[in-house]
Amino acid sequence: MKIYQSLYDFNTVKKTVLTLGTFDGVHVGHAAILSQICNAAKEEDLESVILTFFPHPRLIVSTNYDIKLLNTMDEKAILLEKNGIQNFIIHPFDKAFSELSPREFVAQVLVEKLKVQKIIIGHDHKFGKNRAADFNDLIDFGKEFGFEVAEISAQQINDVSVSSTKIRNSLLEGNIALANQYLGYPYVLSGNVVKGRQLGRTIGFPTANIEVPEDYKLIPKNGVYIVTVIVNNEMVPGMMNIGVKPTLGENNLSVEVHLLNFDKDIYNQKIQVNVLERLRDEQKFASFEKLQSQIELDKQNTIRYFQK
Repeated sequence: MKIYQSLYDFNTVKKTVLTLGTFDGVHVGHAAILSQICNAAKEEDLESVILTFFPHPRLIVSTNYDIKLLNTMDEKAILLEKNGIQNFIIHPFDKAFSELSPREFVAQVLVEKLKVQKIIIGHDHKFGKNRAADFNDLIDFGKEFGFEVAEISAQQINDVSVSSTKIRNSLLEGNIALANQYLGYPYVLSGNVVKGRQLGRTIGFPTANIEVPEDYKLIPKNGVYIVTVIVNNEMVPGMMNIGVKPTLGENNLSVEVHLLNFDKDIYNQKIQVNVLERLRDEQKFASFEKLQSQIELDKQNTIRYFQK
């Protein structure tokens, strides 16, 4: 898959089939759209294109909007490539771009620059200045400019429409099982292993402290989780604590992973954590001994999880 940091870097002699949006999470609802795009590209000899924007458009057009995202751009690129997409365009979203009228956006971006032959969009997609245009407007533009428009309805899981917002809420509530069901894969945290205070070693549970460099990345609810960790192309089982470690007298949020049956130096390495299941809330214990006993119980529960 080719990755472009601006739509103006993109160039093709072929016509394209594309969709656009933030695609946060690249969840099961998105997968249906991506599948249609890839199928259309093969059947009609078109280039498949995803156009997304960074920063998130709502951070630009709204002065009081704050949002944490499910994917970093690197994570999103990996997921899109797995879905078979040929071209991924990450266009800088700024105030000037947000001021494009629906007609200007279609004519200048979709038709002139991206050479659109077919566009497939989600059921609720809006575009143009103030998100003024919708699917019906796009159909009219398609007739005028000579491209096809196809709509895909919301995917249903247990009769609930999948959305990035619902996945975010599930993660913030600690419902990792529901979030992973909506995503179609385990939620991922990626970051660099940095040196901490190494207090875990003193109670027999050394941890890798993970620094997630992207401040926009959503961190799930504080607590203890069962995870797998990809380090040096090896997948290692483990358990992760997200929280402020109240028993140890700290108050800064940290993400730490204890790897099972692993004793290698991985400082300054980038690792990927796949979040599988939530064990419990973060707690403050009366003593280090009680904390140690609880972590040992967490470890045994983690081992049993993998034995299943």
